[in-house]
Amino acid sequence: MTATGSDRSLRAQLRALRPESFGADPSGERLARIHRSPNFADGAFRNPEPARRGPTGSTVAFARVYFEKDGRSRRAPLGAIPVHPTTVADLARPPATGLRLTWTGHSSILAEIDGHRVLFDPVWGERCSPFPFAGPRRLHPVPAPLAALGPVDVVVISHDHYDHLDLPTIKALAGTGTVFAVPLGVGAHLERWGVPASRLRELDWNESADIGDLRLTATPARHFCGRGIRNRQHTLWASWVVRGPRHRIFHSGDTGYFTGFRDIGADHGPFDATMIQIGAYSEFWSDIHMTPAEGLRAHLDLQGGEPAGVLLPIHWATFNLAPHAWAEPGEWTKDAAEEAGQAVAFPRPGEPFEPGGKLPSDAWWRGISRPVAHLWRRPNPAEDPGGTSRRDLDLAGDR
Repeated sequence: MTATGSDRSLRAQLRALRPESFGADPSGERLARIHRSPNFADGAFRNPEPARRGPTGSTVAFARVYFEKDGRSRRAPLGAIPVHPTTVADLARPPATGLRLTWTGHSSILAEIDGHRVLFDPVWGERCSPFPFAGPRRLHPVPAPLAALGPVDVVVISHDHYDHLDLPTIKALAGTGTVFAVPLGVGAHLERWGVPASRLRELDWNESADIGDLRLTATPARHFCGRGIRNRQHTLWASWVVRGPRHRIFHSGDTGYFTGFRDIGADHGPFDATMIQIGAYSEFWSDIHMTPAEGLRAHLDLQGGEPAGVLLPIHWATFNLAPHAWAEPGEWTKDAAEEAGQAVAFPRPGEPFEPGGKLPSDAWWRGISRPVAHLWRRPNPAEDPGGTSRRDLDLAGDR
């Protein structure tokens, strides 16, 4: 049965009413390419390992945890987050080692690698939301205006959720001439927002694009997608490998832990630095976001199983997106990395650092955080003469 002219007209009218922030659905050759993808089956993209994307367990239990008064008060800092004050001046000097990372908050990072500048998941908007008047609001200002960062060779997007793909930021970058590397299907959003198709490099998992001396490869992740009311799972999510002549880096995007990190490391590593999601986790959605312990495990998998390179924790401190305490991701990551002997960087938002140089290691969040219960720590037998069983302890890293 074919649609009548009135049916087509109605659909066109409904599309016109769709908020611009929702983006656009893939169509035409883009949709045909999606249907040909080995990662697309039964009308949706599939994860490398099965993952439930909605909250697990009781909705009542989740609501009790999320709206509990004391817990809510712990999900925000007590004072102003210390943003690095000289970001623009620092970026004016080229990195001495050829690799410098500047975390501007959440998952947004400017990577200067082998003479090129790569901007991951840039979110400069005030809220990660389809609407400017509602939704999670930034807990700290951006460290520098977007234009002050200087020329960017390529913008890399991990997936189309609002805290990773920000309409006002993309529209600002659309006029700069930069190239955009995005997972398959995400290009439909960017084209609607003014990015020419000629500047899109739209990749399926394990596909690569060369930009200057860099090779960018979209690698698997365990997550999901969607911006509108109807989430048809027609845009892919990805982690990313960037390889230059001298350095290699990895950006996890959003992901639950999965064994495929070992394969990514074997195929593309080892890495000078990894940028790993360690925040916005919960036992209610453990398949699609990693805890800090899982983030460290992913880093070690990527490095062949041994401590190597530098871990930069991302996806925390900027937005309140989960029930855990605001400072918990930093504390847990610090403990886990020290126990494993893994080098980890803890820059303030906007603080550039070179993985081959001195790393920022100050626990800057402690001065503006309520105390955090370190429930993930394993008991020290010398401090536990009663021989408490681990089964009697609430070890968050085991959940």
